[in-house]
Amino acid sequence: MSALPLLIDTDTGSDDAVALLLAAASGLGDIRAVTTVAGNVPVGTGTRNALISLETAGRTDIPVHPGCARPMTRTLSSAQHVHGEDGMGDIGLPDPSTACRSTHAVDVLLSYPREHPGELTLVTLAPLTNIAAALLRDPELFTRYRHVYCMAGAADLRGNVSPTAEFNLWADPEAARIVTQAATPEKVTWIGWDVSRKDAVMTPADQQRLEQLGTPMATFAHRINRTVADWAREVTGLPGYDLPDPVAMAVALEPGLITEQERAHVAISVADDTRGQMIIDRRLSAPAPNITLVRRVDETGFKKLLFDTVTTPLPAGSPRTDAAPYAS
Repeated sequence: MSALPLLIDTDTGSDDAVALLLAAASGLGDIRAVTTVAGNVPVGTGTRNALISLETAGRTDIPVHPGCARPMTRTLSSAQHVHGEDGMGDIGLPDPSTACRSTHAVDVLLSYPREHPGELTLVTLAPLTNIAAALLRDPELFTRYRHVYCMAGAADLRGNVSPTAEFNLWADPEAARIVTQAATPEKVTWIGWDVSRKDAVMTPADQQRLEQLGTPMATFAHRINRTVADWAREVTGLPGYDLPDPVAMAVALEPGLITEQERAHVAISVADDTRGQMIIDRRLSAPAPNITLVRRVDETGFKKLLFDTVTTPLPAGSPRTDAAPYAS
C-alpha cells in the first residue's frame, strides 16, 4: 500500500511531536509539508519543535512553514502550563539543524491542493486558525482535499481546558466555527479529546515500555511528555497521560482503527461561558450533518502503531541518533 500524501497543520507541543513521528516514520504517511500555528506554544516555538520532531524521525527534507501568530479575534492563550515553556517538556532539546521556509502556512494550505487536487489528506492537530484563514480565501477548499482529519473538540462535552471544551476549539472558537460551516461529513472527520481520554492513555506500564525501548524516537517521545504526565495526574485524573494528536494521526493513517463513529450537525459556541463547546444536534429535525465524529478507536491497534513506529531504525546518517541528548 502506498503511503498517504499528507499536509499537517500543528502547534507543535509534545503530543503533536509524537504525531509527527507517526506520520514521518511509520511508513504510512508521505508528508509533503508541515504548517504551524500558534496554540500550545507561540508559532515560532511550535515551528522549532516541528523541525526538531521531523529531524528526530530522520526527515530533515520535509518543509515547515510558519503561519498565524494569534487566533482570529482573540489574544493567544497557550498551553505551556501543560506542555512546558518550550512545549516539549523543558528537557533542553538542542536547536534543529534545518530552518523553516518563508512561504506562509496559509498559502501552502491553499496552493498544494490546487496543484494536486483530490490527492492530499490534511491532518490538523492545532487550533484551526490557519485553516479558517484559508477558507476565507477559498470557501471550496475542503473539496480540493482527499479528506480532512482534525484533532478537535470533545463530543461528550467533557473538556480539558474548561468544563465542556477541548483546547484546540477553545483557543480559537471563531476559527472552528468557520470550519464547521464549510465542512461536510464526506470530507471532514473530527477525532476529539473524548477519544484520546478513552483509547489513547499511556498507562504507567506503557510509559515504562517506551522508556525501556531506548531508541532515539522512543526516548524522545517519552521524555518530551514529562510535564504532560504531571498535568494529567493533577488535573485530568487519567491513569497516565493521553495522546490526542497521535490518535488523530493514527486514524488518518489507518482509518480501520475506528470502531465507532457518527455523523452529526456540529456548531461551536463563541460565548464566554461556553467558549469552544461543541453544540451537537442529534434531533431528527436537526440540520444536515456536517462532520463525521470518531467516538472510539482500537486502543490495542493504536498502541501497536505507536510502538512499532518508535522502534523503527533511523536512516543512515540521520541527525539526533543519540538516544538521550537532552538536559535533565
